[in-house]
Amino acid sequence: MTPQSLSGNRLGMLLLVSGPSGSGKTTLCRRAADTDLASYATSCTTRAARPGEVHGTDYFFLSTDEFKEKISNDDLLEYAEVHGNFYGTLKSEIFTHIEAGRDVVMDIDVQGADQIRNCDDPLIQQALVELFVMPDSEEELLARLTGRGTDSDEIIATRMKNSLEEMQHWDKYTYCLLSTDRETDYKKFQSILISEALSVSRILD
Repeated sequence: MTPQSLSGNRLGMLLLVSGPSGSGKTTLCRRAADTDLASYATSCTTRAARPGEVHGTDYFFLSTDEFKEKISNDDLLEYAEVHGNFYGTLKSEIFTHIEAGRDVVMDIDVQGADQIRNCDDPLIQQALVELFVMPDSEEELLARLTGRGTDSDEIIATRMKNSLEEMQHWDKYTYCLLSTDRETDYKKFQSILISEALSVSRILD
């Protein structure tokens, strides 16, 4: 097999992107999808849609019974219950793309990343790359959490606590991106996607 013959024989990459609230991980993933650099894996949830959210774009909004049926049918790559609502990733959102050689990005919390990291499916293990995005200081993190101006001090304190706990998991990931500004972050994000796309580890025999 020569490099010229590899088109169509490559397994797509699955790039997990984690980071604390305000790190910009979702923006990075969405921008990569908007520029056709990768496909974005849309999660499913049982929570109600918020104003402006679109089914199939922001989330797949499912009833609790529908979600539990997908658990029973082993249709989910990972899932969790958070504050009374279920969240998860459909296997179809991942396998359809990576088997066709298309790269997939997904923003996911550290617990979900652990589930996928421990998945014994050989295709997932071959496709998997992980990135942790975090601000370069606690002061910057707090500034980002308070920058919205819509959350109470109590909510900000809770998010800050949760974010600091999440940041303890950075060393489990393939890459760690210290966030500075959106354009610099995206250039680094692009570099990871482009370099990993050249990896021979995902070339199929």
